[in-house]
Amino acid sequence: MNAFALGADQEAIRAMALEFAADRMAPFAGEWDRERRLPVETLREAAALGMGAIYVDEAAGGSGLGRLDAALIFEALATGCPSVAAFLSIHNMATGMIARHGEVALREHWIPKLASMEAIAAYALTEPDAGSDAAALRTRATLEGDTYRLDGAKQFISGGGLADLYVVMARTGGEGPSGISALVVPGDTPGLSFGADERKMGWNAQPTRALIFENCRVPVAHRLGAEGQGFAIAMAGLDGGRLNIAACSLGGAWAALDRAVAHMNERRTFGKRLAEHQALRFRMADAATDLEVGRSILWRAAAALDASDPAATTLCAMAKRVCTDKGFAVANEALQMLGGYGYLADYGLEKIVRDLRVHQILEGTNEIMRVIVARQVMGR
Repeated sequence: MNAFALGADQEAIRAMALEFAADRMAPFAGEWDRERRLPVETLREAAALGMGAIYVDEAAGGSGLGRLDAALIFEALATGCPSVAAFLSIHNMATGMIARHGEVALREHWIPKLASMEAIAAYALTEPDAGSDAAALRTRATLEGDTYRLDGAKQFISGGGLADLYVVMARTGGEGPSGISALVVPGDTPGLSFGADERKMGWNAQPTRALIFENCRVPVAHRLGAEGQGFAIAMAGLDGGRLNIAACSLGGAWAALDRAVAHMNERRTFGKRLAEHQALRFRMADAATDLEVGRSILWRAAAALDASDPAATTLCAMAKRVCTDKGFAVANEALQMLGGYGYLADYGLEKIVRDLRVHQILEGTNEIMRVIVARQVMGR
C-alpha cells in the first residue's frame, strides 16, 4: 500500500467526522463562541459515533483506534469548530490515561461513562507558577492511611467547573519529576473548588478555570500507576495531545482557507475576481502547501507513536510546532484575503484565528517543542 495513502477504514472515519463537523458543529460554532457555552449534547452525539474514548480498547468500551485515526478525526472536527474539537481531545487524553493506568474498579466505574460522555473528563497539570517547567509543580498529595490529602492549585484548566472528573498531577514525593503522581479526582469531591471562568481571546466554547484543593481527600485507589509515575504518565499523554492539537490547527486552517477561496472567487476588484490576481493566487498556493507539509509530519509522528518508535516524542514535538505555527499563519492569511469582511464575526474567520492562536501555547509552548527537538538534534 502507498505509505501516504489512507486505508478504506481510515477514509470512512475521516468522512464520518467531516460530515459530523459540517452538520452538527459548523452551523452553531459562532453561537457557542458568543454564548461561551460548551455544547455537551453535541459532544454526546460525537461520543455515540465512537469519539468519546478513541484510544480505549473495544473490550473496555472504547473505539480501539490509533493515533493516526485520532489525528484524522480531530482535523476533521476542527473544520467545524476548533475549540470544541480541542476540548474533545482533552477528554480523550484523560480517558486514555485512566484506561491504561487505572485500577480495575476505577476503570469499570468510569470508562463506560466517559466513552458515552455521560461523564466528562479534564486534565490538570499546569499551575500558577509551573507552566512550561511542569516538573516544578507544587500541588501536594499527602498520604494519610488509604487516602491522599490534596492541597494546592491548578491554573488554565479546560473544563474546570464543568468536568465530572479531573486527572490531577500532584507531588507525593520529593522534588523533580520522580516525586509526581497522577490522581483521579471526581468533580464533586469535598475540598475542591474553582476560580472564575476566565475571559479569553479564543476557545470561548469551553470553560477555563483554576482548580483549588483544600484538604481534598482522594482514595489511594484513584491513583494512576504507582507513586512517582505521574510525570511519565503526563508526558506520554502529552505526546498524543500534541498530535491532536496539531490536527485541530490544520482543520481550522483548512476551513479558513476554504472560506477565503470561496470569497476570492466571488469578490471583484479592478475589474477582475480576486482569484484572478496572480499575487493572491500565489499566497493561497503557499498556504495550501504549508498545510500539506504540516499534515505530512503529523501523519509521520502519529504513525511513530502508534508503533512505539523511540523517535515519537521528538516527532510529536516537531508536528505540534509546525502545524500550530503554520495553521495560525494560514488562518490569519485567509482573514486578510477577506479584507474588512474577515474582521467581522459573521464571516467566521476571526473566530478561527482567535481559537488557533492558543494552540501555539498549550500542550507545551512551541518554544518548549524546540527544546525537545534540540535535545535530540544535539545529542543531549
